[in-house]
Amino acid sequence: MQKDAYTLIVEAIEQGDYRPGDRLVEADLADRFGVSRTPVREALQRLETQSMLARDGRSLIVASLDHNQLAELYVVRTELEGLAARLAAKHASPEEVRVLVSMLEEDRAHLDDPEAMARANKRFHRQIHLASHNRFLVGQLDLVHRSMALLATTSLAAVGRAEAALDEHRAIVEAIGSGSGEAAQEALRAHISKAFETRLKLDNGALKRR
Repeated sequence: MQKDAYTLIVEAIEQGDYRPGDRLVEADLADRFGVSRTPVREALQRLETQSMLARDGRSLIVASLDHNQLAELYVVRTELEGLAARLAAKHASPEEVRVLVSMLEEDRAHLDDPEAMARANKRFHRQIHLASHNRFLVGQLDLVHRSMALLATTSLAAVGRAEAALDEHRAIVEAIGSGSGEAAQEALRAHISKAFETRLKLDNGALKRR
């Protein structure tokens, strides 16, 4: 299935091809993706409405999040991710749990590569979302994680954070595998809380990056 202009632009932002502050030019995007300018223009308007893009004079740039917006995003993410873990503990199939377990081992190979670790982390969380077996929750979490692409750096770049995150992932998977919804929810909420704390420290220069 051919992807539309909106999906192509969103994926480019999520992959870091365009970062906060980068200007998006309609003609350049049309050339890059091999589409006409009309769907690109419509996609840019849609992304502006969703606050993924912002105005800088007459130009559209990839938006960035200020401190308050970041805090608001993490509040929503904590609640929705926790609910996903709780539902996954109830509804995940044995096969889905085994996939999560395999991810724990595979992701350890990326400990020294923050960008690869960030991609692996996204896949891990997405698997939990799907294991919740709630399409409406998955849709809302997709929007939340799309907004996470507006962060210029990953908290996994902090020294020691990647390994700690994997340990937290293991606790989440063990709780899901045991069928304990409450434990899974609390483990995932604690994980997001630690990620937020690390990001705040990174942003104010209190932690070193790799």
